[in-house]
Amino acid sequence: MKIIIGSDHGGVDLKAALVAALGAVDAGCATKASCDYPDYAVKVALAVSKGEADFGILICRSGIGMSMCANRFANVRAAVCATVEAAVTTRQHNGANVLCMGADALSIGYAVEMAKAFIATPVDMDARHARRRAKLERAGRLSDASVLAQADAEVFAAVEAQTRQEDGAINLIASENYVSRACRAAAGSVLMNKYAEGYPGNRWYSGCGPVDQVERLAIERAKTLFGADHANVQPNGGSAANMAVYAAALKAGDTIMSMALDQGGHLSHGAKVNFSGKFLNVVPYGVSRETETIDYDALEAQALEVKPKLLVAGASAYPRIIDFKRIREICDKAGCLMMVDMAHIGGLVAGGAHPSPVPYADFVTATTHKTLCGPRGGIILCKAEYAKAVDMAVFPGLQGGPLENMIAAKAVCFREWLQGGRQGYARRVVDNCRALCKTVQDRGYRIVSGGTDNHLFLVDVKASRGICGKDAAAALDAAGIVANKNTIPYDTEGPFKASGVRIGTASVTTRGMGTGEMIKIGTWIADILDDIASEPTRARVRAEAAELCARFPVP
Repeated sequence: MKIIIGSDHGGVDLKAALVAALGAVDAGCATKASCDYPDYAVKVALAVSKGEADFGILICRSGIGMSMCANRFANVRAAVCATVEAAVTTRQHNGANVLCMGADALSIGYAVEMAKAFIATPVDMDARHARRRAKLERAGRLSDASVLAQADAEVFAAVEAQTRQEDGAINLIASENYVSRACRAAAGSVLMNKYAEGYPGNRWYSGCGPVDQVERLAIERAKTLFGADHANVQPNGGSAANMAVYAAALKAGDTIMSMALDQGGHLSHGAKVNFSGKFLNVVPYGVSRETETIDYDALEAQALEVKPKLLVAGASAYPRIIDFKRIREICDKAGCLMMVDMAHIGGLVAGGAHPSPVPYADFVTATTHKTLCGPRGGIILCKAEYAKAVDMAVFPGLQGGPLENMIAAKAVCFREWLQGGRQGYARRVVDNCRALCKTVQDRGYRIVSGGTDNHLFLVDVKASRGICGKDAAAALDAAGIVANKNTIPYDTEGPFKASGVRIGTASVTTRGMGTGEMIKIGTWIADILDDIASEPTRARVRAEAAELCARFPVP
């Protein structure tokens, strides 16, 4: 057990006695010359926050200033105590780990007794105290942004509204998730201040030592997590990552094959309104009308006829396992490069719930949000032979100074996976999706392809109930369930109305919900869509959904 003690000039004598009695680390100050108490509160609080010390003790004349400073640090719960009873209680109930003392009010003997009692007292794990400690630590997730409350009240209002929305609604948007507090902290850190055009060790600007360190961490962690030869962590998003691969591997006018947007593909895979469709010759492929899944034999025949320079696999609304090995074989027969956009399934790949494309593809792109549970951004993984071309395409080809704060958040995300912090998460996402899908299906709704193997599924609401996806999504939203309208294969509706609704389970799984909760949510979805105009049904579901959300707080 490690204890660290700090004081200002008013607590030097008491500190010396406590250091001797407890065998603690002395964090200063050393003399009775006037000094600033926050300097020593920061030392002690930072050590406890980082886990370098189990307990901290801070002393000034009252103990109050020390506690104010210490409590600004995450994972620190500092309490001012004047009695043994108070020290024991705050340790038991509040999980206090920093004891603050007022030197003017305590004798040395009593202070030693109080400190020993504080350190010896276990934290009470009773459910009510644990719940309150969790709320204390999270502070409604608003403490992180509280500096905005006076600095920019309008922006703070938006942050507060988003927080309340996340807390009170069931989010089933397949492309969204919740990041950890650590990711949020990295994304909002001082690393955003640094301009760092170039790559670690070869920057345009000086003073890049710290950001070089964090970018190297992100690169190595990404390579380790996915077993890749090379990783570029600078792309600002998935579309930017895709653009970089096209720039590295293709010339304007080259032919690519990719899944059509209305069949489950993504804008950046060659949609006419997107950059990819404007500069490349795009030949789309789709899914079988009968199975609504990829027909690999048909894909092979098409590729052999088209002879594309690049074949793009991956989707934004495809609910089944993609056979990357088979696609590699097709690419080899057609003599083309293989790219996989695993933006949606990156976390499932990281967690072993979906086969990895990395051993097969020449290039793999991904976003770091969605199932990876990280910040909004992109990455590129590739074979070693394409590393230089990819890096040149990202910088100086398409981007200038990278967002090193977001790269730091990516590094945090990768570490959370590598250190086992998300053990079993990917499998739970899939299990939840299957349970939710079956519940909706059992209520008589047609599911595209008949089910799901990953984190999402598509409900054909037009065929099932004669309504469009736009109206279905709006009704669900009004009941506190957020999903999105989505086209389905061979849709007869336009994309702004659509025949389907896309539903995903990454966000609710991050909240800790399981298959039991999925059955409830699936029942609510069917209740709403069965009688889409019923306000009493919406009101009932909205109240029940809010109650469920309260039991599973957003991280």
